[in-house]
Amino acid sequence: MPAKPKNRLKKTQACCTIHATLSAQEPITSDQAAKLEDLFKVLANDTRLKLLHNLARVEEMCVCELAAAVEMTPQAISNQVHRLSDRGVVSTRRGGNMIYYRIIDQCVVALLQKALCLLDDKEIHRE
Repeated sequence: MPAKPKNRLKKTQACCTIHATLSAQEPITSDQAAKLEDLFKVLANDTRLKLLHNLARVEEMCVCELAAAVEMTPQAISNQVHRLSDRGVVSTRRGGNMIYYRIIDQCVVALLQKALCLLDDKEIHRE
């Protein structure tokens, strides 16, 4: 009897739905503010932002593709995506000797899109 093929279904976390506007929410707690600070610290790195942007544009990339995209060594990329993986932002898949990365938290993609929108908006208002 042939072996069952492995399920290659990629698990992603959908972006959370906002139930109320910020003005209708309770003020964030000190614990929530600290957790947000930790998340923003992980995201506030130019290399990790470039990696996330590259991953957001495609389904997944291997370490060597990411390294070429941001002009860094595969070892340096591995260190950076490890930080993102620890936060549950990216996940890995092994294919032979290759490790492939993909974004699993779609809220991060939405946040990146909003941040780029802010940059564009500032450029428009400077003119």
